[in-house]
Amino acid sequence: MTVTIWNRLAETSVLLDGFHALKHAVRFGAEVPVAVAVDRDSTLALAEELAPDVRATLEALLTEVSQPTYASLVPRPHPTAVAALAVRPAREANLKALAHTPRTAPVVVLDNPRNLGNAGAVIRLAAGFGATGVVTTGTLDPWHPTVVRGGAGLHFATAVERLEVAELPAGPLFALDPEGGDIRRIGLPDDAVLAFGSERSGLSAELRARADHLVSLPMRPQVSSYNLATSVAMTLYHWSMGGPQALS
Repeated sequence: MTVTIWNRLAETSVLLDGFHALKHAVRFGAEVPVAVAVDRDSTLALAEELAPDVRATLEALLTEVSQPTYASLVPRPHPTAVAALAVRPAREANLKALAHTPRTAPVVVLDNPRNLGNAGAVIRLAAGFGATGVVTTGTLDPWHPTVVRGGAGLHFATAVERLEVAELPAGPLFALDPEGGDIRRIGLPDDAVLAFGSERSGLSAELRARADHLVSLPMRPQVSSYNLATSVAMTLYHWSMGGPQALS
């Protein structure tokens, strides 16, 4: 019965790959119609240790399956041997959250990102900082299973959508660029839209033209660049500290 339900829902659902993805999804209100574990008791013991707030929910959700059955359900088995399917949040609800004003936290924009793992790491960061949401432009699907895995299920803790540059939420757009002003001298408002270029080619011409401000991160000469998630983390930390710093 469990496998039948899984197969019926798999193509239209979000794959939660591993214990932590399931934990976070449940914690932030995801609707999870089916969840499996190779060792149910060990998974519940892990929940008792790391996430007692969701243990009862997981106890009601989890069905134990054999290792071969589990492996047949997921493209890449996770070390915790736990997986689940969740209902993807309605696009309309995410767009409403992204458009709502006044905002109390920035929106992060990944302009034509290429690396699925990097996108997932950014979503995990954004959720941790309480960002309003993460928007991607271009062809990358921010709800791809590899992105969800990299985000540890924290897609459900923030609004995640793919939009065109012309559709970005309102607010002052700060684009990260090596030619921009030192971010340490610039305050980032709560309603900022923070844009980061792709790992290879940087900002697109369309987004650069839309930007209100170009800002740069401090970096030692001859160092080529930071990892995308590192850049987002530094920028969100600067926002969270409030206001520009006094530099000598």
